[in-house]
Amino acid sequence: MRADRLLTLLLLLQNRGRLTARELAAELEVSVRTVHRDVEALGAAGIPVCADRGPAGGYRLLDGYRTRLTGLTGTEADSLLFAGAPGPAADLGLGADLATARLKLEAALPTALAGRVRRVQDRFHLDAPAWFRDADPVPHLARIAQAVWDQRVIRADYRRWRGEVRRELRPLGLVLKGGIWYLVAQPNAAPDADADAAPDPRTYRVSRFRTVDLGSEPFDRPPEFDLAAYWQESARRMEAACRHQTARLRLSPRAVRLLPMQFGSAGARALAGAGEPDADGRVEVELEVEPDAVAVGDLLRLGPHAEVLSPPHLRAALREAVAALSALYEDPA
Repeated sequence: MRADRLLTLLLLLQNRGRLTARELAAELEVSVRTVHRDVEALGAAGIPVCADRGPAGGYRLLDGYRTRLTGLTGTEADSLLFAGAPGPAADLGLGADLATARLKLEAALPTALAGRVRRVQDRFHLDAPAWFRDADPVPHLARIAQAVWDQRVIRADYRRWRGEVRRELRPLGLVLKGGIWYLVAQPNAAPDADADAAPDPRTYRVSRFRTVDLGSEPFDRPPEFDLAAYWQESARRMEAACRHQTARLRLSPRAVRLLPMQFGSAGARALAGAGEPDADGRVEVELEVEPDAVAVGDLLRLGPHAEVLSPPHLRAALREAVAALSALYEDPA
């Protein structure tokens, strides 16, 4: 572990020039005293580290010195997929590997290109989680990721809406969607299933795994399985299943502005087919919505700026919800 830290310290000095002990300690997540000891160790190994005194001082490498120890390890190469997403990399247990891999890549680049890389890092940042929602706790994510890398079976307790179940799964891939991690895996075949017919992959929310045991036996990954294609089709099916009815709405100008923010792509599609505004500036649209129990809450977020014209059962459900709210907030006086 210390050898990795010494290499990271060396690459930091090579890529960024003079750094103070406090800056190095922050990068390495160690104490300032540890930085001083590590610098002494580099010097003892023949690395020409210079210490400049004064307010503008710090540690730097002797002018012209460059290390050639820039080869990537296997896990560092794996981590490069998350080069723009340090948070998800840390969730997967690859945070330190990603940091070292980025430093090695910078060290291997010509000075001008390394400067461009740092400028991109300074100007672009990917924040995966959605607004106003904490990320799911995923204590078993690193172990599940290891099973995905190694193609090893896992045995897990999984919490469903109807209760907890025990599952044996062959993990095929992990997906990060809106700050939420999902596992795509093949469940164990039923006892009476055809031996030649492998079960279809299913999607599991990683935060709902209560326990995860990593099996020792490997499994053969289906050669035709494409994670990106599976996820795209799965997302399409889920959206079609959830938004299986269409509501006709009359929207005020304010609701027109709110619709894409509240309903995403479905709201944008609805506005694309909107009619001409009436004398009050209101327009009628057809919006794909979820079942009444969910649609009522979604539509109430538009307040008095949207009126449901059809279907009748959804209009009635909204009328009942509004009446209940009115009774709840009725002034006793």
